[in-house]
Amino acid sequence: MWKTKFVLWIFLAFLLGSLEVSGQGLPSVTVSMGGATSPEKMSTTLQILLMITILSLAPAILITMTSFTRFMIVFSLLRQAMGVQNIPPNQVLVGLALFMSFIVMAPTLKQINEKALQPYLKNEILQEDALKAAVDPIRKFMLSHTREKDLALFISLSKEKKPETAQQIETASLIPSFIISELKTAFQIGFMVYIPFLVIDIVVASILLAMGMMVLPPVIISLPFKLMLFVLVDGWSLIVGSLVKSFEVIQ
Repeated sequence: MWKTKFVLWIFLAFLLGSLEVSGQGLPSVTVSMGGATSPEKMSTTLQILLMITILSLAPAILITMTSFTRFMIVFSLLRQAMGVQNIPPNQVLVGLALFMSFIVMAPTLKQINEKALQPYLKNEILQEDALKAAVDPIRKFMLSHTREKDLALFISLSKEKKPETAQQIETASLIPSFIISELKTAFQIGFMVYIPFLVIDIVVASILLAMGMMVLPPVIISLPFKLMLFVLVDGWSLIVGSLVKSFEVIQ
């Protein structure tokens, strides 16, 4: 239920942002630089500024700390392997990767909601404790998908003391380690996706060369066969399912 509400709130935000408001308009939020008459007002202003800062960093957080990177790289390599440069459009692939990331990150987001967001909204924990409780599930997710070799590389580059436990690993070293681990995994999956289409290109090029049709580009002939193969094996379902399950295996 909370995931449905989350998606609905996002859709509502985009909808309100795209509307041209006239007449009475929508209520606005104003942050003034004058003196605060009470600590509560000062706290509310700081919370609004913090929220605006987090929203501005949301794209970077989405790319660097979730499964979004792996999905987008595999989709891009798939599109190149098939020989269709702009089909599907980037907006479609980004939207698909985004909702796939919601599915993969659902357990992590649920933990953040239960351990950090809801207790903070109910004034059960302080802001510092809420931030720490929100970071812990994300760190656990990244640690479970980060290679030890990549993690050791960034720990050595940052001149940190060798950590004895996972809790001692600095987040500044964990995030880039997770990124390059995801890049390596995405390229490995992309290589496996590339092979069937490469075989079709080689076969078509060999047939055209044997027939003496060297002027005709092999891509023009191989593209329909690659599309037909991809449709017959239900390629989108296989790739999407395999990508999501690649995270479930470790979790």
